[in-house]
Amino acid sequence: MKARLVQDGIFTLVEDITQTMDPPAQGFYWIDADVEDLVILQPLFHLHELAVEDCLTEEEQRPKIELYDSNYFIVVNSIRFDDEEIFLRALNIFLGRHYIITVTRQKINELRALKPILWEEEVTTSDRFLYHLIDLVVDNYTNVGDRIEAKIEKLEEDILMHTKKTHLNEIIGLRSEILWLKKVLVPQKEVIATLHKKELRLISEQLKKYFGDIYENAVKISETFDTFRDLMGNLREAYQSSVANRANEIMRVFTALTTIFMPLTFITGIYGMNFENIPGMHWEYGDITVLLFMLVVGLSMFFLFRKKDWL
Repeated sequence: MKARLVQDGIFTLVEDITQTMDPPAQGFYWIDADVEDLVILQPLFHLHELAVEDCLTEEEQRPKIELYDSNYFIVVNSIRFDDEEIFLRALNIFLGRHYIITVTRQKINELRALKPILWEEEVTTSDRFLYHLIDLVVDNYTNVGDRIEAKIEKLEEDILMHTKKTHLNEIIGLRSEILWLKKVLVPQKEVIATLHKKELRLISEQLKKYFGDIYENAVKISETFDTFRDLMGNLREAYQSSVANRANEIMRVFTALTTIFMPLTFITGIYGMNFENIPGMHWEYGDITVLLFMLVVGLSMFFLFRKKDWL
């Protein structure tokens, strides 16, 4: 657990956690804690027991906002995409008038990226800290959306050029993750809408407009993932069409080869009969002549099929 006094974007470490109970002369306190630290923080800041229980017992939480007398409990999900799998990590936030507590089970990239923004913007209030943090979380969804779109385009190109059996598993897996993310985006969008539209005493009127901008971005992201879902359906149809076309191509080649060998089989059948008076049967060069004739017939049919674009 780290406690910092934030004044105009400048961080000052606080050694005694009890010092954060009283409002500072200027700025606010940012306490970056693990879930185990809530045992200490709960009595100090009068955190609601239900909110603390959610942090302690639930690894994957649904985005939500709960309003209590002394603070707000907000849950948003940070996203990470490693090109193979999408991960969501719960970011639990307790927002007070003179403090903000962030509680996580794993490292959250947005918290590391937030520090230079606080310094550049000279942030001095906890609600503005919350705004920049949620803005980073939503922007990261946009970045992940761009990477998913690039992966869909590459997958589509691979399917059209060289269809493989593994492509179907990739399509099913990516579509499942997109549908899963879509379910998460809906409540997260509602949380941001609450921060934008509802009268909240811990959120300044000026910041509500900024939360409105984040809400618009969240709506765009949700619509983008709707498009991804449709694209995955189109990809599956493209895969099935490609497989069907490939099967038809193979059957066409086999049919052409069978057709080429039909007259050759007919010739060998005639010369395989137990008759004496077959042309060339007793001729010295009969066997070579028949073989050459079969070769000419086979090559003629082959080039004819190539000319007709049947092979």
